[in-house]
Amino acid sequence: MTTANPNTGTPASPSGIPRIYQAPMEGVIDHHLRALLSELGGIDVCVTEFVRVTHNRLPRRVFTRLCPEIETGAMTSSGIPVRLQLLGGNPLPMADNAKRAVAAGAKAIDLNFGCPAKSVNNSDGGACLLRTPSRVEAIVSAVRNAVPDHIPVTAKIRLGFEDRSSYLDNARAAEAGGASELAVHARSKVDGYRPPAYWEYVGEIREQLGILVVANGDIWSLEDFKRCREVTGCSAFMFGRSLLARPDIGLQIRAYCEGRPYTPMTWPEVAALLYRYYQTTCSHYPTKYLGNRVKQWLAYLKLTFPEAGVFFDRIKRHREPEILEAAFSEQLGDLRRFEAA
Repeated sequence: MTTANPNTGTPASPSGIPRIYQAPMEGVIDHHLRALLSELGGIDVCVTEFVRVTHNRLPRRVFTRLCPEIETGAMTSSGIPVRLQLLGGNPLPMADNAKRAVAAGAKAIDLNFGCPAKSVNNSDGGACLLRTPSRVEAIVSAVRNAVPDHIPVTAKIRLGFEDRSSYLDNARAAEAGGASELAVHARSKVDGYRPPAYWEYVGEIREQLGILVVANGDIWSLEDFKRCREVTGCSAFMFGRSLLARPDIGLQIRAYCEGRPYTPMTWPEVAALLYRYYQTTCSHYPTKYLGNRVKQWLAYLKLTFPEAGVFFDRIKRHREPEILEAAFSEQLGDLRRFEAA
């Protein structure tokens, strides 16, 4: 039976079964995709795209725009908890807006100290804060003190900014500030997304901290997961780009850890999932952007499925509904059998 983890306020996985987190990917994983991926299964926790905090008190609609799950108990339609992520460099506005987010319905606050985007870092947000661990601690502490004790405050960091030398300082700062969990992307900001991921640093952080450490970075397959778990000793893992490239990676990992067989999703099954996403997004975005989200997802899917690359080439220059529908029809045959899925 699954029990609640008193340190995080989220369900604890059965012994030996790792917890799987969906990484917050700005401009990529929106609430539509969270709903689809969590319905598929294999995800225990979702995290939103970041809410940018400057000096203003944000209205409720800002939180619900990026996290409409607030309206349904901060859970996806499949019952997977969703954490609202905040990004900013000033403790007081971060604390004030965290409090406002909780009042709006957020059930957990995640703090972004990992975004490597130049535009974000130049505006005093994301990974640039890792230059000064005391700022990380101050922001976490301010948010922790601003929200009720039962609301988890978690954080996500990289191993550093210019280099990886401050990895332990920043991890300890997050814990000292009151974070109940810490997700660690196993690269510095300067490393970007270039291989390799330095999992050994995450393992040392886990050994030094008394809170749950979530390993993130370059876990693209079941074999990668096995190696990452061995190197880090972690019991929780976060997937972003790899989850988009292999939507059932969480299911694969769970089956392996439970000692039961599992057949990975085939391209036709993934294409059907992609079509459902298209059907959802085509009614929420202007016609001039029709198909953009699908193309964005295909850019990751083609890392695993060669057919996704062919499909991407077929539609990459088009946004006309009839052309997109025809392309899906070629992939799936009679689309009507997927519309009720």
